[in-house]
Amino acid sequence: MDRDLLSEGATRLIAFAVVLLALVLWERWAALRRQQVRRAPRWRTNLGMGAIDALILRIAWPAGAVGAAFLAESRGWGALNAWPMPAAMEVAAAVLLLDLVIYLQHWAFHAAPWLWRIHRVHDADPEVDVSTALRFHPVESALSMVLKIGVVLLFGLPPLGVLVFEIVLNAAAMFNHTNASLPGGLERRIRRVLVTPDMHRIHHSTQGAESYSNFGFSLSWWDRLFRTYRAAPRIAQASMPIGLPDAPASPAHYRLGAALLMPFRPARRRS
Repeated sequence: MDRDLLSEGATRLIAFAVVLLALVLWERWAALRRQQVRRAPRWRTNLGMGAIDALILRIAWPAGAVGAAFLAESRGWGALNAWPMPAAMEVAAAVLLLDLVIYLQHWAFHAAPWLWRIHRVHDADPEVDVSTALRFHPVESALSMVLKIGVVLLFGLPPLGVLVFEIVLNAAAMFNHTNASLPGGLERRIRRVLVTPDMHRIHHSTQGAESYSNFGFSLSWWDRLFRTYRAAPRIAQASMPIGLPDAPASPAHYRLGAALLMPFRPARRRS
């Protein structure tokens, strides 16, 4: 199991690095928005927060959700271990179920005031680019891991399915936060299944109705199913205001120390 977990960590790291590099190059080649806030301080904060999250999660849950899947498999816990199905179906079921859980988690972090205090750290980024995908408060990352582990143990999700989901989730989050836009025809076709940058960017609008939409990270189906889908913002993608409505470009929103303390300070709800 230790060897399997070591291999899992290496696989995820390699996939993360390859996707990050590809999307950074795409942003540099075809940036959609001219950013008003300098890249360096934002990236220091976003990369720093991502590193803190990774460190805390590795200390608190060294095996993570994949380790929980190995445990459930060895003990015969969960629905899928009680009623096994073909391996490919189990992997597909794991990816779909976990993706739905992350959609519902994201919706809950906007709907519940105490969770919004934590999640607004992510939405406070005054620009959206690939680095924004790493900008989640450690408390949110910890709560998300507890939720994923609980779902894995309850349903007995297979280790391979959980690993595939974790890789897909990380890649999808970086992809849909990228400061670029797909060509119109390709955008429409891909958005039928996957969350695209243009679809997710609407969620980062300063406008309350727009920010309370498009909660999906990987699959676009959930927003359509639960009627939280919004096709386009009121203002064009290239110029729509992004961030929190209270001083969206405030230095407090892109400095690491201030971002880490943000959940413990008064929060203004979006209008």
